[in-house]
Order: sequence, then C-alpha cells, then structure tokens
Amino acid sequence: MTPLDWPFWAQIVLAYVIVQRLAELAYANANTRRLLSEGGREHGRDHYPLFIVLHSGWLISIALFAVPSAQPDLLLLNAFIASQTFRFWTLASIGRWWTTRIISAPHFPRVKKGPYRFIKHPNYALVVVEIALVPLLLGATAMAITFSILNAALLWWRIRIEEAVLSERQSDGG
Repeated sequence: MTPLDWPFWAQIVLAYVIVQRLAELAYANANTRRLLSEGGREHGRDHYPLFIVLHSGWLISIALFAVPSAQPDLLLLNAFIASQTFRFWTLASIGRWWTTRIISAPHFPRVKKGPYRFIKHPNYALVVVEIALVPLLLGATAMAITFSILNAALLWWRIRIEEAVLSERQSDGG
C-alpha cells in the first residue's frame, strides 16, 4: 500500500509532516546563516548528518511501510494536533535563535520564555512525541518503537553537547 492508496486523512497527515519539516529546514537554515554572521559558532557538527538520516529514514519508512486504517484513532489524531500547537508555541518563543544545528556564542542570550520557562528543551520533547506518535497514528507500531530508540540515542548525544554550549550564554533571553 502506497500513500496514494491511503485514506485521505492519512495522506493529509503525511503531507503536512513533510511540508512542515521542509519549511522548518528553510527557516532553520536562514537562522543558521544569520547567527553565524553574528559571531555564532557551530558545535557538534559530527552528529548532525545522523539526524538528517534518522528523520529522512523515518519519513521514508512511514511512506513505504505504514498501513493506516480507514478511520483515524481520534485520541492519537488529537494528540498529534495538540503536538503541533506546542510546536508553534515553541518555535514562536525561540524565534530567531531556532536552528536545527547547535549555533552559539557567549553574547547570545538563553531563551527563557514560552515553554522554555518550564522545559529545558521543548523542541526535543516535541520531536520525541512526534517520532512515536506519527507512526502510531498511521498504523506502524514497530516503526514508532524503532525510531524512538534511535532518536533517544541521538538526543542523548546532542543534549550533552548543547547543555555544555548553553552554559556559556547569557541568561537574559526573554
């Protein structure tokens, strides 16, 4: 079964996730270029390609192997919609500082508004939820488990780097 054979609701979910990820990459790349021009430096470059492979593999695996039911599980669908609300709040809160890479400099502030008041890494928490939730919603439980484990390993590596880097920043990020 290909995504073209999926129920319409499932096609919309997959298309939304793909478009959303591509739009975020464009936004992140623009922010990365600007932050580097403002004296930022990239940290943890070695692990970044693994995130590209993980997220690309996740989307490709969903498209190739998921078998959504005719009707969505409404609890999972509502959880997905809620996660996207959290995504927009997180990105709006971090704004110009958000990238998919770790770009930092001592003169960059630490963001302390929005969900960053409550959680150190809200975007990572969101991605943990999405990596599991989207395959579950689309009928791919094994994929949810597999990619969640791989994502957890990468996030463990990345958060250790990011915490060390953030410790050099100012704390007046609003």
